[in-house]
Amino acid sequence: MRTRLLITLFSIVWLSLLIRVFYLSIQSNTYYETLSSHNTIKTELIAPIRGEIHDRNNLPIAINRLGFSIKLQPHLKHNKTSDELNETIEVLVSYLPDLNATKIRKRYLNNDSYYNHNDIRVVDFISYEKIMPVYSLLNLDDHITVIPAPKRYYPYNDLAAHVIGYVAKANKQDVERDELAKLIGSTGKNGVEKYYNSYLEGLAGERRVKVSAQNEVIEELSHTKAIENRNLTLTLDMELQKYVSERFDAKAGAVIVMSVEGEILAAASFPEYDLNTFVSGISSALWKELINDINTPFTNKLINGLYPPGSTIKTGLGLIYLSSGISQWWTVDCKGTMKLGKRNFRCWKHDGHGTTDIRKAIRESCDDYFYKGSLKVGIADMSFGLKQFGLGSKTGVDLPNEFIGTVPSREWKRRRFNQPWYIGETLNTSIGQGDFLVTPLQIAQFTALMATGHLVTPHLAKKIGDEEYLPEYRDVLTPEQHKKLPIIQQAMRQVCQAKKGTAVNFMHAKIPVAGKTGTAQVIGISQEVKQRMNERDMKYYTRSHAWFTTYAPSDKPQYIVTVLVEHGGHGGVAAGGMVSDIYNKMIEFGYIRK
Repeated sequence: MRTRLLITLFSIVWLSLLIRVFYLSIQSNTYYETLSSHNTIKTELIAPIRGEIHDRNNLPIAINRLGFSIKLQPHLKHNKTSDELNETIEVLVSYLPDLNATKIRKRYLNNDSYYNHNDIRVVDFISYEKIMPVYSLLNLDDHITVIPAPKRYYPYNDLAAHVIGYVAKANKQDVERDELAKLIGSTGKNGVEKYYNSYLEGLAGERRVKVSAQNEVIEELSHTKAIENRNLTLTLDMELQKYVSERFDAKAGAVIVMSVEGEILAAASFPEYDLNTFVSGISSALWKELINDINTPFTNKLINGLYPPGSTIKTGLGLIYLSSGISQWWTVDCKGTMKLGKRNFRCWKHDGHGTTDIRKAIRESCDDYFYKGSLKVGIADMSFGLKQFGLGSKTGVDLPNEFIGTVPSREWKRRRFNQPWYIGETLNTSIGQGDFLVTPLQIAQFTALMATGHLVTPHLAKKIGDEEYLPEYRDVLTPEQHKKLPIIQQAMRQVCQAKKGTAVNFMHAKIPVAGKTGTAQVIGISQEVKQRMNERDMKYYTRSHAWFTTYAPSDKPQYIVTVLVEHGGHGGVAAGGMVSDIYNKMIEFGYIRK
């Protein structure tokens, strides 16, 4: 009896399960099919249009060219009995014969899967002119979708390339950092395009629609517009930038024109490169040519080029000397060389400068004065003071990946090399040689400090949307340094205006200029060499780098012009005329009144 009862019970349970399975799989199929065709909700993200970049005079620097991208419907059949994919691609190529059918098919198959229900982008950009004659014909094909897709364009090509940067196809790392890059397909890769990328690219819009099982739109449920067209206005003057690029006739180097408040009017790293070549992808041949160029066109020398500062830092060191107890009337007797142990430390002037005080030391760039002053002050105070002046730190400019450079010290050498400090290194540091490394922008910022007594933050943004960029200042000088600064400024005026000033014979500016020249050696000179070879007689890549950093008008500083000419030799010779011409052009443009 019990066995019969158990069998009956099991039979009832199994029969119930079979009935339920039959109902779910057969009877309710029509119901669920209808339900799915009406209730599937699809969310589509709408790519924003990237904001444009303009110069201070509203000239376009980076704009969007109108064009279109092409997408294909997912899950197109491609088997022996039906090949919707190839048929669709053939239609596409028949209207646009410049397209590559093989590449389109490969891209489609790489992105097609059971889990993807979004249209697949197979062509990133086709110009407005090419697509308009066939636009309506393409839209007749249900498998093809043509959507607007602007493309970045740089009207000035290579001008200010390193500060503007460029937009190019987003890679895996870009997408991991920024999900919007996957939707847009591109991202800022360098310069302000990268630094302000999150602002310029905007925010995605969203469209929610009800679709059938065949992916056909039945109803639009909601539509949120993308936040786009976020424009950026830079401090650059592209006409001045153009003049600077034309005037710089050396092979490699950097030029910075900046207000004493930190606004960068022109900034160039040479050689430059055409930004437009990177928007759609660069050829392997051109890529190899650029990366193998010994003058490193890809390096933004403004913030990533590291050079010995040479004599340009003597102004700051002079201020440190004077505020450390050395009298402005203290003198040395420069005889052209100073012996320390078994080594001779030379002054650049073979016969020496004779009796030299701080003003003459800066005016005529006497190395011996700074050698002997460094022995009185010591590397600890020298290094600390130079760091206070902004060297060995980022300037804070609105550009990505800025380098910090090196201000040598005992602690730095112990940390970096685990080696002791030698007194000869103090002497080398005092003339901007040895392990001392700076960027051109650091020297421009440092010069602004010498001109005004305030450390400014260089910047390229003038207006972010409608919001004005506010300048930043730091008071880094001690009260004693503020008191002694006029002595340094007087010496800087003498560099460009007084007899025997290192730049005076090369200047023809229509306003009074103050500054400091510098010659930064790139190779050591043997102790056996009694008299150094003239720079112009040396092989090009063994010549010293030439520095000339200035401010003007010297009696009421408004602008900084800093020039670095790689392997240019003497700063005054290589850059004095260029700096004069830039100031004269600024007068012509109305920036400076005579």
